[in-house]
Amino acid sequence: MMEFQDIIITILLFLGIIAIVVPPVVFLFWYFIDKRQKQHSILRNFPLLGRIRYVFEMMGPELRQYMFDSDNVGKPFSRMDFQNIVVAGKYMKTLIAFGSKRDFDKPGWYLRNSMFPKLAEEMHVVCDPKIKTKRYVGSEGLFSRKEHLEEIEVQPWLLREEDAIIIGPNCKTPWKVYGPVGMSAMSYGALGENAISSLSLGLGKVKGSWVHTGEGGLASYHLLGGGDVIMQIGPGLFGVREVDGTFSKEKFKDKADNPQIAMFELKLAQGAKIRGGHVEGCKVNEEIAAIRGVTPWENVDSPNRHHQFHDLPTLFDFIDQLRDLGGKPVGIKIVMGGPDSADGLSQLIAETGRGPDSITVDGGEGGSGATYQEMADTMGLPVKSGLLYLDNALRKYGVRDQVKIFASGKLFSPDIIAIAMGMGADLVNIARGLMISVGCIGAQKCHTNICPVGVATTDPRHQRALVVDEKHWRVLNYIITLRNGLNSLAAASGLNNYTGFNRQHIVHKDQFGTVKTFEELFPYPENKPV
Repeated sequence: MMEFQDIIITILLFLGIIAIVVPPVVFLFWYFIDKRQKQHSILRNFPLLGRIRYVFEMMGPELRQYMFDSDNVGKPFSRMDFQNIVVAGKYMKTLIAFGSKRDFDKPGWYLRNSMFPKLAEEMHVVCDPKIKTKRYVGSEGLFSRKEHLEEIEVQPWLLREEDAIIIGPNCKTPWKVYGPVGMSAMSYGALGENAISSLSLGLGKVKGSWVHTGEGGLASYHLLGGGDVIMQIGPGLFGVREVDGTFSKEKFKDKADNPQIAMFELKLAQGAKIRGGHVEGCKVNEEIAAIRGVTPWENVDSPNRHHQFHDLPTLFDFIDQLRDLGGKPVGIKIVMGGPDSADGLSQLIAETGRGPDSITVDGGEGGSGATYQEMADTMGLPVKSGLLYLDNALRKYGVRDQVKIFASGKLFSPDIIAIAMGMGADLVNIARGLMISVGCIGAQKCHTNICPVGVATTDPRHQRALVVDEKHWRVLNYIITLRNGLNSLAAASGLNNYTGFNRQHIVHKDQFGTVKTFEELFPYPENKPV
């Protein structure tokens, strides 16, 4: 019998022969197949070199993302953007060493610091009771994972009762908001149940925040955390529709009776797609179909506009109907298209005393699970311009105090959020920042149902990557870090809390070094009598 050593040598020799013989055979096979095919020109003339070219072409995005792009180059989010969000969620830190990587020679927006900043005891924020959370401690190497979760208590950084933002004060059930940031519209179906569950649990434990259903309807996963929920109603009326697609008063009333539903939002438009929503049929399982009131495993497309209204007066009629039925605030979500886009809306609010309790202005740089390139690149104003002109319109017609403004569109860090608040936002919705906190790596496969980290997928095999019990702590930590950072920036600006930012606190430096405040560049408009 052969000894064990002889068996090993024989196997190694056999494998060596295969390694020598198989590659040339494979290359010859590819060569003759590609030489005869008629689809790809370069493969027809240069079969082997063409194959190598296609390999590098397919690997290009990953190579650029991890090896060749600099820290601040990648779009829509750079490596540094991802890192800052992940570090905030895992470690609750925003500390850096040596200096900023920002190019200070380029034009840009800055926050105006005060010569006499506020002390901690002067800040009008609620720091008790503490919130229990878990963060990572230890070290993480290439081959070693020595990190572990440590339970700690953190300050909530909430607004005081007298500073709370009240939406729909004249409604039967107004909504009091005690924190500046929450979840932007992300539907169950676009995201899987593990992602929605992680977001709901984390945002529920952090207090003072909110979950946003997106236009896909209310799912049980949105309610897991026990916190406030904004239910969005898109043109498809998912969750509040009859079988034939018409509006169901009974189903709407049933949702409004849920104490966790704090507000309803009518989606008129979204930054990344000024059109109805789309979900691939491969994502529409039986549960999602039941929630939305559609057929399983078929593509779901919403119309471009609600059938219930076609102009501002009929929009106001539908808002009144929903407010009367549900007793809760009703807002709208829009995308500003130009400097006068909100003038008619604001004028009608002033003339009638009716209209939405809140307006969400979504910037063109906002994200989506599925949209068209030409629409994402060009249709609709970015959020900073949109905020300015919406705020101007409401002020011009004297109704700014009646309507609260939510802003969304790549507002993922304390400084960016502070600038948005100075430009007119009362509150901020975050989508991709929260997706990154639960594991998103920017693979841009949201529409395919094969998200490699289990975030934008309903496939159970891919969702296995996302562990709810671990990721929901990262959501909590990310929100707390944002609030803490906003509080620090407000103190440095001489403000008692982060609701005080206005146009005077935002400055712009041009390419020549000249600095002007946002108010100098865009003065507050004079009130226009109606």
